[in-house]
Amino acid sequence: MTFDVRNTPSVAIVAYDGVQQSAVHGLGEMFDVASRLGVEGDGKKISHRVLNPEAIDRLVEFDAVIFPPNLTGARGEGDRALHDWIITQHKSGALLGSACAGSFWLAEAGVLDGRPATTHWALEAEFMSRFPKVHLQPERTLMDDNDIVTAGGVMAWVDLGVHLVGRWLGPSTVSRLCRQMLIEPTGRDQRNFRSFRPNLSHKDQVIRALQIWIEGNVGADLTVVTLARQAGVSERSLHRKFAAQTGLSVNRYVQEVRVEKAKGLLEMTADPVASVCWQVGYQDVSGFCRLFKSITGTSPGEYRSRFNISLRGAV
Repeated sequence: MTFDVRNTPSVAIVAYDGVQQSAVHGLGEMFDVASRLGVEGDGKKISHRVLNPEAIDRLVEFDAVIFPPNLTGARGEGDRALHDWIITQHKSGALLGSACAGSFWLAEAGVLDGRPATTHWALEAEFMSRFPKVHLQPERTLMDDNDIVTAGGVMAWVDLGVHLVGRWLGPSTVSRLCRQMLIEPTGRDQRNFRSFRPNLSHKDQVIRALQIWIEGNVGADLTVVTLARQAGVSERSLHRKFAAQTGLSVNRYVQEVRVEKAKGLLEMTADPVASVCWQVGYQDVSGFCRLFKSITGTSPGEYRSRFNISLRGAV
């Protein structure tokens, strides 16, 4: 759906129970600032309303409905009346938007089935388990699927708001908005912020012990042959049991652990990239850099420039 920018889109920001209030008010203020800038330019603006679910008027149709994040752990399973309202609004032509865990409300309503979407990277496993019909892309900070726009992390409501301002008021207003509010207008990648959280809650003591051993021996030989010997099982059995308990192949798991360790070294030390590479068990620096970028979305050097703590403290 593409809104006719000659009109003033009406936006409902849903203040459901447990919603992140800073996102609710931040989106409203962003739309207000963008509207003032638009009126000063070509007269375009955005009309928004913070909507309490208990006060929903089913006869009122909006051009867009936004579900901001929540920080309470709520997922909206029991909000059936709200789910029905989402469906009604969508069928009436409303664009649906969400940020972070707000995507769970859209998924509960069924409107994300068969559609690409994103949410916070830390919610990936839970979301995929509950909504297998959704084509989740957790590495994306923002996913625009025309009439449904989803954003990733807790602060990705900023990306969502800027994106919608661009759709409705155009790139000129976005540029002025970002300069005035000191917002980075370019897209971000959740992989830059993602942390690897291995599953250690399973009941297989052999695999869990091996996972702990890997964590403490990341620079060692972590081939399947070595790991099978360490675990006291055959290579074939290791492949089967490891994937069943962790959801990852042995080799992929080792890569994830090593890259996570490398991220820590890049954040906390001034060690050269080559030294970081060797410390986490790789000898080929160029191969390590390719692997690091494939997982994090950025090179080791770029990652260090963004996230290194020790270097910032030295400035």
